[in-house]
Amino acid sequence: MRKAKENAARKCPVCGKVENQVNAGKNRSGTQRCFCKECRKYYTFEPKTREYPEEVREMAIKAYYAGASERGVGKIFGFSKANVYNWIKKTAPTPKANPKTLELDELYWFVGQKSTEETRENAYIMTMVSRAPRQIVGFDVAFDKSALRIQRIVDSGPEADFYCTDGYLGYVDVVYPGKHIRNVNNKNDTYTAEGINADLRPYIPILRRRSRCFPHKLETLQAVLELFVQAYNEFGIAKENYRSRLMSDSRELPFSVLDFL
Repeated sequence: MRKAKENAARKCPVCGKVENQVNAGKNRSGTQRCFCKECRKYYTFEPKTREYPEEVREMAIKAYYAGASERGVGKIFGFSKANVYNWIKKTAPTPKANPKTLELDELYWFVGQKSTEETRENAYIMTMVSRAPRQIVGFDVAFDKSALRIQRIVDSGPEADFYCTDGYLGYVDVVYPGKHIRNVNNKNDTYTAEGINADLRPYIPILRRRSRCFPHKLETLQAVLELFVQAYNEFGIAKENYRSRLMSDSRELPFSVLDFL
């Protein structure tokens, strides 16, 4: 009698039928799985959800940016790597700057298996940064670095008096006429963007050259960069405020980028 009432209460989330719903074992968490004979789909009966405290989420994100992989963070705290990925995706909007000079530069990486060239795809991180204040005001992640991608970054950021780039020809037809400073000989005009791109590799595990971590999807790389950009900009503001209060340019700070993740 009890089993009949339990089966009658079940409803397939795919076809909506309540007849011909049978048990189909249990998943790893011990939750009952069901099988619908009408549409022949499996589903979970009364799925259980688990909420983690905000402190645990913050510690997990800091552990990830300290060098641990998504799977490694999951093993340390006792949850799946999917939790870490979903928490990284939930980011706040990047604070906007009002700069006079913007610099654009690209960073090459890949998505897919690191060891085999046949299974990986080239990916490009296009960044636009301001000199003062030193912030990342725009970026884009794509499988190409076409003029359309560059135009999207330029249009999404604030308008500046000058735009400095290297010798890449894709910048010529995109940046506003009369404001473009293109340096083909050295990196004197893009030193801020080059420095920020260099900061990405030690802080983000999936961008390290000799790391065993690598992004499987372009969306993963995008989500990780969104969170880092937010923390990096907040760190830069706090650094300027700290040094202005001390009236000094001391390099020693009582905080780091990891404190803003």
